[in-house]
Amino acid sequence: MPREIVPPYPHPSGARPPQIPRELVPRHVAVVMDGNGRWANARGLPRVEGHRAGEASLLDVVAGAIEIGVQHVSAYAFSTENWSRSPDEVRFLMGFNRDVLRRRRDLMDSWGVRVRWAGRRPRLWRSVINELETAERQTVDNTTCTLTMCVNYGGRAEIADAAQAIAREVAAGRLKPERVTEKTVQKYLDEPDLPDVDLFLRSSGEQRISNFMLWQSAYAELVFLDEPWPDVDRRHLWRAVETYARRDRRYGGAVDAPARG
Repeated sequence: MPREIVPPYPHPSGARPPQIPRELVPRHVAVVMDGNGRWANARGLPRVEGHRAGEASLLDVVAGAIEIGVQHVSAYAFSTENWSRSPDEVRFLMGFNRDVLRRRRDLMDSWGVRVRWAGRRPRLWRSVINELETAERQTVDNTTCTLTMCVNYGGRAEIADAAQAIAREVAAGRLKPERVTEKTVQKYLDEPDLPDVDLFLRSSGEQRISNFMLWQSAYAELVFLDEPWPDVDRRHLWRAVETYARRDRRYGGAVDAPARG
């Protein structure tokens, strides 16, 4: 007997998602959870307190994604560049990502969320990898929404790793160089079946993509929020989806305006 999927908890305000035609809802939303440290510093708190506060924001955004019909959320949890932060902050982030997965995987599972991991293994704590893989195994059959946790992830690193794998195939004689196409590169990305990003959402006022989902975001619509990540909730996601729905996505094509009579 199939297990019952529990709907996410409602927003405390009672807010409900806007009514947007299904075809105008982004399939894949990439999220840069920026501004945790600045949020904490503005309150006279250590930077790590901002990361702690951001956990609830991620949960609420995933809940809002389910409610409005977004099928994929990719969250930038720890980048390949984050190793340059202070040793104390790196240690905190490693332990925090591990513990969030441990604390929240049952909730994600109950909502029908499939948890996946994109990123490099080298340097990543074994305990973090264990929790990521455990969450992947536990939620593998879920279909309501997919949450891809991008831990020790970088867009350039992902493309470089794919290029290395393709080069090995060519060197071994299993692939001809002239047969390498965009589809070939896609096949060797961290999550080859992850659809292209439709909506790229970043908090805290910064207007850059910071090496996140470079390949997948080639035609993404970019929406930047002024609020730091701990102040973001599902209502911000919904407003971003409304903005996305109003955009004219042409993928490089163009149509002449009708001639005036």
